[in-house]
Amino acid sequence: MANNIRNINKCIPRNSLSYIVPRLLTVQQYREYARPTSFPDFFQNPIFRKEDQAQLIESAELPKIAALPVRPPAVYQTSSAYHDPLVTKVINHVMEMGKKQMARNLVEKAFENIKRSQIERYHLASTPEAKAKIELDPKKILHKAVENAKPLLQLQPIKRGGITYQVPGPITEKRSLFLAIKWLLEATNEKERTVHFPEQFAWELLDAANNTGKVVKRKQDLHRQCEANRAYAHYRWQ
Repeated sequence: MANNIRNINKCIPRNSLSYIVPRLLTVQQYREYARPTSFPDFFQNPIFRKEDQAQLIESAELPKIAALPVRPPAVYQTSSAYHDPLVTKVINHVMEMGKKQMARNLVEKAFENIKRSQIERYHLASTPEAKAKIELDPKKILHKAVENAKPLLQLQPIKRGGITYQVPGPITEKRSLFLAIKWLLEATNEKERTVHFPEQFAWELLDAANNTGKVVKRKQDLHRQCEANRAYAHYRWQ
């Protein structure tokens, strides 16, 4: 079969249109496939987690969206038990210049350092009650650290009479999560050159999980400043 194909290719002239067109069509088809696509607003986001699917089945929303078209899931969206959206978001924040594998390795190394530190504390604990209070799962520590670092208020600059006031106001959940991850990474980058990123990031996560450290202090300072500027809160409605 292979010999027959070689013989057919030898019979086709190199400058023949029949020799060039199939390759151009293949490239064109590849470009159309690789081009990013956009979907209308009525396309539903995919529900790929089994827990979310079970909640949807129990609720009354399933008949309403059963006949609607669904967007294809992204590469990182999976129903695996090891998938954690917060870990994926942290990896994306750590990533620089598209080096996602390096960012993933740094975060996993930080989790390894957290695991080693917590296991050491666990074995040094003298009573079963003290051992029960020590969290050994790095992902749970990450969730707790981010939750403790999330601010509840924000300051928004508003100009009135030629003067710019820092007006306190509520913050959205998405913005609060973004600031928590950003502050954790900024505190991690404020390290000595002899300290590697995974070690410092592990320390910052452990401090934030214990409601201490630079990130928690930064959140408390923001809340304190919002409390001091509450006299300007009415500027949000003017």
